[in-house]
Amino acid sequence: MKIIIAGVDEVGRGSLVGPVFAAAVILKKKVDKKKFKDSKKLTKINRELLEKYIKKNSFWSVGSASLKEIEKFNILNATLLAMKRAIKKLNKKPSCVLIDGNKIPKMKNYNLKYVVKGDEKIAEISAASIIAKVSRDRLITKMSKKYIKYSWNKNAGYGTKDHLSAIKKFGITRHHRKTFKPIHNILSLK
Repeated sequence: MKIIIAGVDEVGRGSLVGPVFAAAVILKKKVDKKKFKDSKKLTKINRELLEKYIKKNSFWSVGSASLKEIEKFNILNATLLAMKRAIKKLNKKPSCVLIDGNKIPKMKNYNLKYVVKGDEKIAEISAASIIAKVSRDRLITKMSKKYIKYSWNKNAGYGTKDHLSAIKKFGITRHHRKTFKPIHNILSLK
């Protein structure tokens, strides 16, 4: 029996804004696995080029967990939910799912394994990290058009110096994660 490996990775856990995304990828045989790296180690242009290549040469899907779900279940559980959604949306069922990190979602009838620093070791996980990052960045860039002062198109909602000073100056938006420390601390001062 042929082993079908899916790689899974998430993006947006540490952001102060918006949903968390996960992607699941099963690479086709002919793909050049040497092209892939952890999405954080690639330029935006390279990520977008590789995303197109991956989508043409794989079975892939994206799952997310909303801001409301992050607030309700906490970021870890919301991340696991996004991963579960991505895995379930795949058009092909994998015989083994390798997940970046040290936690896996609870799923019946799936062989799930975590791989610490998997995005550096396993091409399928690297590919998933690229798809997840490009997908989430597109959404945050779109959201940033309405909230230009926060520079989300540059910081993806992470707690950069510019973003934190914009929050102090202009307040929080409906997209900010109110349970996250910097936002929570600002709210508790009011």
